Amino acid sequence: MTRQVLLFISALSLGLVQGQVSYSIPEEMAKGSLVGNIAQDIGLDIKRLISGKARLYTGESAQYIELSRERGVLVIKEIIDREALCGQTTPCALHFQIILEKPMELYRVTVEITDINDNSPIFTMSEMKFEISELAQPGARFVLETAIDNDVGVNGLQSYALKPTEHFALKTQNLADGTKNVEMILQRQLDREKQEHMSLLLTALDGGEPQMSGTMEIVIRVIDANDNAPVCSLPTYKTSVKENARKGTILTTVSASDADQGSNGVVTYSLSSAAKSLAELFQINSKDGALTLIGSIDFEKNKQYQIPVQAKDQGGHSDSCKVIVDVTDVNDNSPVISIISESNEISENSETGTVVAMMNIQDADTAENGNVNCVLNENIPFIIQSSSDGFYSIITDNVLDREQVSGYNITVTCSDDGVPSLSSSVMLSLKITDVNDNAPVFDRGIYEASILENNAPGVSVFTVKAKDADWNQNARVSYILEESSVNGVLISSYVSVSADSGVIRAVCSFDYEQIKNFQFHIRAQDGGSPPLSSNVTVRINIQDQNDNSPQVLYPVQTSNYVVAEMVPRSADVGYLVTKVVAIDVDSGQNAWLSYKLQKATDRALFEVGPQNGEIRTIRQITDKDAIKQKLVVVVEDNGHPSRSATVNVNVALADSFPEVLSDFTEFTHDREYNDSLTFYLVLALAVVSFLFIVSIIAILSVKCYRCRQERMFYKSNGNLPVIPYYPPLYGDVGGTGTLPHVFNYDVCRTTDSRRSDIKYRTNSRSIVSLDTTGTCTLPHMQPEKLISEDSTDQTLPVRVLCNTCIIMKSAEQLIPEKVI
Repeated sequence: MTRQVLLFISALSLGLVQGQVSYSIPEEMAKGSLVGNIAQDIGLDIKRLISGKARLYTGESAQYIELSRERGVLVIKEIIDREALCGQTTPCALHFQIILEKPMELYRVTVEITDINDNSPIFTMSEMKFEISELAQPGARFVLETAIDNDVGVNGLQSYALKPTEHFALKTQNLADGTKNVEMILQRQLDREKQEHMSLLLTALDGGEPQMSGTMEIVIRVIDANDNAPVCSLPTYKTSVKENARKGTILTTVSASDADQGSNGVVTYSLSSAAKSLAELFQINSKDGALTLIGSIDFEKNKQYQIPVQAKDQGGHSDSCKVIVDVTDVNDNSPVISIISESNEISENSETGTVVAMMNIQDADTAENGNVNCVLNENIPFIIQSSSDGFYSIITDNVLDREQVSGYNITVTCSDDGVPSLSSSVMLSLKITDVNDNAPVFDRGIYEASILENNAPGVSVFTVKAKDADWNQNARVSYILEESSVNGVLISSYVSVSADSGVIRAVCSFDYEQIKNFQFHIRAQDGGSPPLSSNVTVRINIQDQNDNSPQVLYPVQTSNYVVAEMVPRSADVGYLVTKVVAIDVDSGQNAWLSYKLQKATDRALFEVGPQNGEIRTIRQITDKDAIKQKLVVVVEDNGHPSRSATVNVNVALADSFPEVLSDFTEFTHDREYNDSLTFYLVLALAVVSFLFIVSIIAILSVKCYRCRQERMFYKSNGNLPVIPYYPPLYGDVGGTGTLPHVFNYDVCRTTDSRRSDIKYRTNSRSIVSLDTTGTCTLPHMQPEKLISEDSTDQTLPVRVLCNTCIIMKSAEQLIPEKVI
């Protein structure tokens, strides 16, 4: 047993069919037998067969051969009987395709099935009977039943043999359709009186090795008379019929003539015994020879029928002819669409020309009825292209964009050219898979939000939102705070952003007085690979709250000194006593300040400007008015709720300095004590107090000693106008005083005025301060230093113990008085 392999590789127009391979194998091969090494023959690696999921496509035909991917070979799946598969058709071949995916490829394979001599010639009848008149002349012909051999070629029927050959001989005639007509010819006239019955053996022989045969017995009965056989008018009749012809249609009429007369000349017609399989489709009238269609015929199953007809007379003489019926095609079959391979999804960035499906489309009709044209539904970026032998591919014809269309329903409609045209359709669903080709987009170009100061840490400030036109993971947006700094502080110390929701939260509590606004950047990043992102600017404005009370700058409130403003008793109405200066670090209306007089020793004497805080006299000062006046001024802002601060203003009504000295000792000052002093604070205070008292005693002793030696007293003649307060050691640059020169006075007095002491310097001290400790420390000066009007620093050398130290306002000049 030999196996032939024919390999043909050809490039097709679209590259869909990569090549063609042909094999030749004998029939009846056992299951599992090797057909051919398909991987080697088509030039593919076995790994490609496995990765491409190679498979056979046979359409609707039975699968006799299977593909072994692991070995790369074709093997027999089912035993092939050529006669059952193809009958008498030659050559007999199996046609199928090998389909591979990723990328899609198609190879055509043809396997020719060669015949083996596995069938003997057989006769459909075990015997034939003839009644032959003794008057039959030599040369009379008798048509014999032909044998049937399902094999073809040399293995088919080749010859006949007849035994014995005393009276008869065989004549074989080859017909145009390839069959043989066998006739038995009378060689010598019969004699019924000598032999009434004869038995002959007809043997049919094929040409195979070993040679096979079949036999049939011929029984002859010799009768008298009828010495003429019917003769058909034509050896072959031809006719045609449409495949959808109705039952009862008369196809043709066969006629034969018999030279005999009477009953011996009556001819009857019948289908030959070889046409038993056609008896369900055709019927012949025995009297007139009309051939009628009695069954349904199908062009796609059989395109031609050969019907043997026998004409026989009453004497047993017969003749035979053949009727050839050609079946014409009618457009009765719609195109059949078979999906070979299809993709359920395709990436949106696929290149134009990507194959998404392969199909095989066949129409069983012929000519125009079998010509198929296929189209796709409109407005889709796909086209259908044809290769050869009914194979089609659907490919992309334009750029795909999932964000515009996420999927397509592709309808393939195929119609033939018949009249009327028949069509069929199939729908393919194709999903467009996403590619990360869109960056997140914020719904605003810039975000701006406000938050009140003193917020709680963690409070939500604002929410940014970005959308991504992609899908699934590619559209999952994460928000990231871009690192930057505000005034040297990392932005992450101020705010944080939720990666999932985009909620911006304050990390700390903001103070409007420290930072009023700031901005930063947030990046929106999707979950694609690689990720795409976009940035947006967020500006946060801090809104002010009324969280700060007014702060009084002037007059300064101290716990060690009593500050007093001196007003001459001769001051006019509206005299500017002093001005309360305050600020509020808040902004807007929270910083608008108003002033009002809360308490006063004499409310009818002073008033406070509600807007500017100026304290002025509202009437003339009289002798009845007390020298010391205490005012309590409230400074209030315009916030909601409002905050306020109070300041104590001490005013001395006097034209000269000595008038106020005794009264100054009676001023009291507000003190604030901490009731929760710890044990260590009390202990430290006690130690400091002890050391301080010892130091004071030592210093006063020295001063008292010097006071006895030098006693001088200086008295100021000028008026002491009220000027704004400035911190110690700063000059009066406001120009509010009435004296051209600025002096400082240090006066030490005791209950005994003779032991008092005063010194002055021309620096810028301009307030009256009372040291509540009751002591005054004066610097040591040389006794020889005298008072001089031109001196910038004139200090009296006498030092005495005094109960009160008073630093008075500037005077135009100082006049020494007698020291008592």
